[in-house]
Amino acid sequence: MRFTFSVLIALMLFVTVACDSDYRPMSIGGIDEVIVVMDSTMWNSETALALEETFGKGIETLPGYEPTYRLIFRDFSTNAELDDLRRYKNLIFASPLDDNNNVANLIRAILSDDVEERVRQGDSFAFPLRDRWVRDQWTLLLTSTDDDTLADKIINSERSLVDNLLEVEFERRTREVYRRGEQFAINDSLWENYGWKVRMQHDYVWTIKEDNVAVFRRYLPDNDRWIMAWWKDGVADSDFIDYEWINATRDSLLERYMRGERDASFITTEYRSPRKVITNQFERDDHITAFETLGTWTMTNDFMGGPFVNFVYHDPKTERLFLIEYGQFAPSVTKRRFVRQFRAMGRTFESDSTWNSEMDAISLIIE
Repeated sequence: MRFTFSVLIALMLFVTVACDSDYRPMSIGGIDEVIVVMDSTMWNSETALALEETFGKGIETLPGYEPTYRLIFRDFSTNAELDDLRRYKNLIFASPLDDNNNVANLIRAILSDDVEERVRQGDSFAFPLRDRWVRDQWTLLLTSTDDDTLADKIINSERSLVDNLLEVEFERRTREVYRRGEQFAINDSLWENYGWKVRMQHDYVWTIKEDNVAVFRRYLPDNDRWIMAWWKDGVADSDFIDYEWINATRDSLLERYMRGERDASFITTEYRSPRKVITNQFERDDHITAFETLGTWTMTNDFMGGPFVNFVYHDPKTERLFLIEYGQFAPSVTKRRFVRQFRAMGRTFESDSTWNSEMDAISLIIE
């Protein structure tokens, strides 16, 4: 059933006067689920398959199968059904631009004539929106001239499309992790005594404290987690940092500081197929060079394993190098949520650009 969009369009294009507070309701739905709104006749289309192979793709760096996001396909035929969909946290509206269905009508109602023309010329196809209808909402409009073309554009832009939602998720996971509290005393101690910090969740315990190594543990019977940090002064550049150096350094530190209960057992990187270890450099809003490595670990001489998230940061102003690793052993729980939390926590890293290793070392001894 088709319906008139006149009132609906007016509501959607209404521009709210700037104010100090947003009193609209919060979005609903899971952080890791995406509502894909497509005409039901397209649920088996090339576009739908492309979304499954990007946003719904299995995560290659986890111990078992978990999708990048859980996709839920929905359609609508009334204003009430659309109103319900607009409440959700993550939304994708996908359709060829000139199709005769409600989703295409909605996309055309939101896009201007100039933008529509860019779509028809092949210059644009993806339009992310923040807080369009409710607070804490991510929306993505996907459209092109036909099904095959739209599917190809989605596949070819997988990294940028998925990363756009991941950045929003990291903001949400940061709020989730620290909503119950934060250990400001540990944050301040790391900053004052060692010249760096990450935000410390409320229930981690500082278990190892050396001149350039710190380990924190969060002991729970069914969900053991840890943070291992290492830093080095006098590193002028970051040209040598690559996949091989990062993982060789990680394994050396893990062998020394992350020991198992059995003799000669320690954590090491797992390279067994089909699991992968992936390193990417990523951008920050400051001068620091940043690398993130995702993968799984295994315990030598024991039957244990789990995911890890590793960060390597280089501060050229102070010529300091930092390695921060998050790990988990939780055989009975899914890992995606916790790995995303680790990825958000590691991005809270800060380096003191005024740090002087010699003077601060003297201060630390005096204290």
